[in-house]
Amino acid sequence: MSTAFEPNVSPDDAEPSAAAIPRSSAGAPATVPSISDRPADRFMRRLLWLPEGTTSTAAEARSAFQKSLLVTTCRCLLMYIVLPFVLPAVGIARGVGPAIGLAIGLVAIVSIVYSIRRFWRANHSKRWHYTVFGTVIIGFLIYLSVKDIVTLLT
Repeated sequence: MSTAFEPNVSPDDAEPSAAAIPRSSAGAPATVPSISDRPADRFMRRLLWLPEGTTSTAAEARSAFQKSLLVTTCRCLLMYIVLPFVLPAVGIARGVGPAIGLAIGLVAIVSIVYSIRRFWRANHSKRWHYTVFGTVIIGFLIYLSVKDIVTLLT
């Protein structure tokens, strides 16, 4: 680093100050992971329709994950607490559960897919973990959506 005692060092040759080095939340220097070129990773990027070279940050991936969990949590609270117990107890909303459940389930599926895409765009170290987790939840939501459709049609 250039100091007043080193007159032969130009400012262009000076090292960046400690404040200029990006840091992670733990205080360690932040690193941008390189995009993996494994066949399974390439397959997932094609499956998720991710454009080449487009990246996202880990913070954006976490934010998308939190939003998808919020939507799924709201769906579960509505479907398993409010609609079957609270609203019928006060004499309203009988029989609307499947229609509302179908709509909220579709929003939850879209939200989970969106967050999976964010994890992959950020090349997050836990992208495979969340992909499996999200896929299991999507499978469960599809099952519940089919069940709601059958209930609405009968």
